[in-house]
Amino acid sequence: MIQRRQIIIALASTCAMPTAALAVPTHYTVVPSGSRVGFQFNLNGIAQTGTIPVEQAKITIDPEQLAASRVDVTLNVTKARTGLIFITQVMTGPEVLDAIRFPTIRFVSRRIILGSAGRLSGGAKIIGDLTLRGVTKPVTLQAAVYRSRGTAANDLSQLDVTLNGKISRAAFGADGFSDLVSDTVTLNIQARIRAS
Repeated sequence: MIQRRQIIIALASTCAMPTAALAVPTHYTVVPSGSRVGFQFNLNGIAQTGTIPVEQAKITIDPEQLAASRVDVTLNVTKARTGLIFITQVMTGPEVLDAIRFPTIRFVSRRIILGSAGRLSGGAKIIGDLTLRGVTKPVTLQAAVYRSRGTAANDLSQLDVTLNGKISRAAFGADGFSDLVSDTVTLNIQARIRAS
């Protein structure tokens, strides 16, 4: 009888635990209307910008072990755009991104370093493999993940993600027109993700 009472008390106390303590990894998908993958480069010393749409994204955030969260994003190179059509044509052509042979760019996270407060913001970094033109190299992106503005403190159903970093075109063999176009490309990714 005493054993049975102890089991009932143990079960009751488990049910009373906050849901955060019972949290499980959550899968998210990208909300296209609230997301953009932006990039910047210099052409003859003048800053140029462009965007590449997300083709597919698999994001998993584990609230109990944030460092175990994962990111797998594929971009559609054939739909990359800059402000000028002729720059877009050169960029997606065979001497730079070669969109016909390599129609996607993929980033897969390998390690997450949390920020100073133990969060996915405030200095957090995502280290992963970037595959561009069939070449895979490690890259590090500065990361920040926040609740969407206007949502409740415990509502993690929709989040805003910011990723920033720099890559070398030449490292991936996308070094065409190096006399005119800078080697460094700055990435500025803004994404809204929703629990799926």
